[in-house]
Amino acid sequence: MARNIGSRYTAHQILGRGSAGTVWAGEGPEGPVAIKILREDLASDQELVGRFVQERTALLGLDHPRIVGVRDLVVDGNDLALVMDLIRGTDLRTRLDRERRLAPEAAVAIIADVADALAAAHRAGVVHRDVKPENILLDMEGPLGPGAAHPALLTDFGVAKLIDTPRRTKSTRIIGTPDYLAPEIVEGLPPRAAVDIYALATVLYELLAGFTPFGGGHPGAVLRRHVTETVVPLPGIPDELWQLVVQCLAKAPASRLRASELGTRLRELLPALAGMPPLDVDEPGSEPPPEPYEEPDPEPAGEVRRRGAVPLVPGAAPADSNRDTHTSMRVPAPDELAGGAHGTARAPRSPGQPRPGSARNKSGTLSPAVRKRRIALGATGLLLAAALGVGGWLATADSAERERPPRDTEQSSPSEP
Repeated sequence: MARNIGSRYTAHQILGRGSAGTVWAGEGPEGPVAIKILREDLASDQELVGRFVQERTALLGLDHPRIVGVRDLVVDGNDLALVMDLIRGTDLRTRLDRERRLAPEAAVAIIADVADALAAAHRAGVVHRDVKPENILLDMEGPLGPGAAHPALLTDFGVAKLIDTPRRTKSTRIIGTPDYLAPEIVEGLPPRAAVDIYALATVLYELLAGFTPFGGGHPGAVLRRHVTETVVPLPGIPDELWQLVVQCLAKAPASRLRASELGTRLRELLPALAGMPPLDVDEPGSEPPPEPYEEPDPEPAGEVRRRGAVPLVPGAAPADSNRDTHTSMRVPAPDELAGGAHGTARAPRSPGQPRPGSARNKSGTLSPAVRKRRIALGATGLLLAAALGVGGWLATADSAERERPPRDTEQSSPSEP
């Protein structure tokens, strides 16, 4: 059902829905457009409407081949909408859902395009703040690039900033998507250009591996991993490409590359990646099942092994990763961010290989040395238990002897007649 947006645009078909609003295909004075209509509760926020109007000049000024251009911002009654170029294609999330992971050449070509888009935006003083596969569009009508990749364009500029109003997000809240949030945002620092580089490197990792480096489980657990864990290598990735990923996922914002530098370095790597197949790695948590007769390893004293997601918000149950746009989450306290493992528990590995530190050998069974050690430990445990039992019995008997009242050693004389 068609609906008018302002006096110049008509929306006639829904293309997609997100937590911030709905995208429609529509028509304007200059032809087909995409219209993102923000939620009604956002449109009724007068503070947000004021910010919307203030950002108009900056958003309309973003003009780059790799950016989905914003043509107009409409404020009309209950409608608050961004009018954008209509791209004939799909988003990167849809392609990932279909293929799970991409060949390195195609992945790098797509990320290089997005890096060019970010470089132009950062030069204009605009930080995207929500770089993720859902906001990267693939132009199916454009010429194929390296790895048969379609041209990539970045969309949704300004939406995160518009929604991030002081009233709507207090100091205890974060705006963004958990899997792609830079550590400094989790720690409550203002978002700078480096947060986009961190998010883009996370997307590159996801294109290569099929999963994000710190994702999975409750959003609070994901946030903690961004701050406390280090990214672990992907088996089979070229070293020079891996070093770029590591640098752009650095915890310190100043250690990351600028968008222009990242785009240049990625394009330099493309010839060496030609013809390389997608990586073959297992997602963390996909371990082979143990043998039926094998007892699990005992937990070391004082250590708690992480089994899946660890909720950061007290009382929260683990859940699937939340990739919705502009999810509002609690900022973890410093003591909550201080703990946690440092990456090895989530290390990806080649298919069929045991996890790092596992007692299993390549055949999936315990090695003779490990079996011998476990038998010795078991025998030692039995002897210790027996010694403790005897010692406890002796201690009990001795205690009982000490607590017994003294006996009367004098004989009572018979009463005299």
